[in-house]
Amino acid sequence: MAFAPVFRPWAAARCWPIAAPRAASVFPPEPSLVRGGDMAQLDEGSAPLPPALPRLERLKKRREFLRAASRGKRAARPGLVLQALAIPEPSLRLGFTVTKKIGNAVIRNRARRRLKEAARLTLPAMGLSGWDLVLIGRDGTAERPFPLLIEDLRAALRQTGVAP
Repeated sequence: MAFAPVFRPWAAARCWPIAAPRAASVFPPEPSLVRGGDMAQLDEGSAPLPPALPRLERLKKRREFLRAASRGKRAARPGLVLQALAIPEPSLRLGFTVTKKIGNAVIRNRARRRLKEAARLTLPAMGLSGWDLVLIGRDGTAERPFPLLIEDLRAALRQTGVAP
């Protein structure tokens, strides 16, 4: 007896990019895991998810990083180095970098994720605009306690004149 192959959208989406939109339409996200509105709880007995913070604009091109490094102010702290450049546009743009001398890819990515999260939690509350900021990871970024990392960021912002 022969069996006909069955199209499994969830399996095809993993290995065939064209199938991903089709799989997404077949398997919508579970309402209990979607943020916002009345569906902001994981299940009946859990606490609601925190509100999503705004996505920050990013520096992506090498010349933007070099401009901030050459013309901007610099502040070094145990957990990070901040380079800040005033710009005429009313926006706040961020760049993150961690060099290979910090460690292997796992450590560098951990340091970068921690810097991104510290910036995401700190900067929107300050209401800053008109700056290009580059956060550079240091040896202690990946292991530094998170409250101290946030305090390092705030102190560096004050030192460079970005925040009062």
